[in-house]
Amino acid sequence: MPACGQMPGREASDQALDSRRAILPAGPPSDFFTARPVGDPIGEHQRPRISHVQVADLDRDGLPDILVCDATANRVSWIRQFPRDIYTEHTITSEILAPAHVEAVDFDGDGDLDLVVASLGALFPDNRRIGSVIILENDGTQQFTSHVVARGVARVADVRAGDLDGDGDLDLAVAGFGYDQGETLWLENGGGWAFTPHVLQRLSGAINAIVVDINDDGRLDIVTLVSQEWEEIWAFVNNGGGEFAAKLLWGSTNPDFGSSWITVVDLDRDGDRDILYSNGDAFDYAPANSRPWHGVQWLENRGRLQFDFHRIADLSGASSPQAADIDGDGDLDVVVVSAYNHWNDPTARSLVWLENNGRQQFTVHGIASSPTHLITLAIGDLDGNGTPDLITGGMHISGPYDRMSRVMVWSNRGAASRR
Repeated sequence: MPACGQMPGREASDQALDSRRAILPAGPPSDFFTARPVGDPIGEHQRPRISHVQVADLDRDGLPDILVCDATANRVSWIRQFPRDIYTEHTITSEILAPAHVEAVDFDGDGDLDLVVASLGALFPDNRRIGSVIILENDGTQQFTSHVVARGVARVADVRAGDLDGDGDLDLAVAGFGYDQGETLWLENGGGWAFTPHVLQRLSGAINAIVVDINDDGRLDIVTLVSQEWEEIWAFVNNGGGEFAAKLLWGSTNPDFGSSWITVVDLDRDGDRDILYSNGDAFDYAPANSRPWHGVQWLENRGRLQFDFHRIADLSGASSPQAADIDGDGDLDVVVVSAYNHWNDPTARSLVWLENNGRQQFTVHGIASSPTHLITLAIGDLDGNGTPDLITGGMHISGPYDRMSRVMVWSNRGAASRR
């Protein structure tokens, strides 16, 4: 168990939660969205465990599609939209053990979208080095060849692509969650689907490894979220030539904080990159109950890798915060799902949006209490009406099982009606 004392750059989480809130009183339930399931139906006796959803126009026909990681079926699938508003699910592969994250990127530069996939190897805690990184090479007709570019890694929760060494090809940033032991690393592209691993940090619980120029120096850095009692956000600052310097951006003094996801976005639109940060994990507990300190934070970028902490919402089981202008008023709102809430209470929310008043103060609007156990969220204009729609995935590891879902589309009608 890691030490829990104060350290340079670490915030006192209790004080932060009490004194730096940017929350307005809760607003009325939202009627902006209409929901429906898409893709394959839930089979008899099945309990869906969708670990990730992503929006991408995989076939480049002008209609956004949905990519899905199904952690129990060992499946990466493509829910194709064609024609408009008609969705059909196609299996890309069912041979990746517990896929946790998929990213669409033209990795080989041939003009089509390939897929980069993080494989946990096993959904449930496991100390074996069973994680892997797979690139699914698209032949241009959505037929894919699998290339395992890293194996024998601590369970991989995330992988993102970017030219990290400035040599003109795409490298990979990898979050090796592991269990008791984990690692964050980058994979240097040597050509011919051969990669050299470089370990950046050996901490368990890495959830995200985001490739972004966090300090605006023209080089791509890596921003990571580390849970498993560390509860920290790190930047690996790119010094050029494949060299990175570790910088702690924020950390909680609470080893049970429950870090669950980060998203890098310029929330206040001041020209730099902020961090949306949810803490709502309760996976290690039986039953998987929420904690009173669960919620959503905005880490405001103040320059020179200094971030101010703002609590913007309380939400049990909070996960996967994303930013979009939900109501069409010109500022960025926040949407977040809940995987671990008080589900025996029929009013417990699984999906909410946080309305920005333009000054980064937020009113919480409930969208749904059913389905429950939503763990992953993506945003995109699926129906082409100019407003952001939502896509969610259900992770039903624990009960109750009466309000389950696999993949849902939540069509945004409210913003359009205000125009």
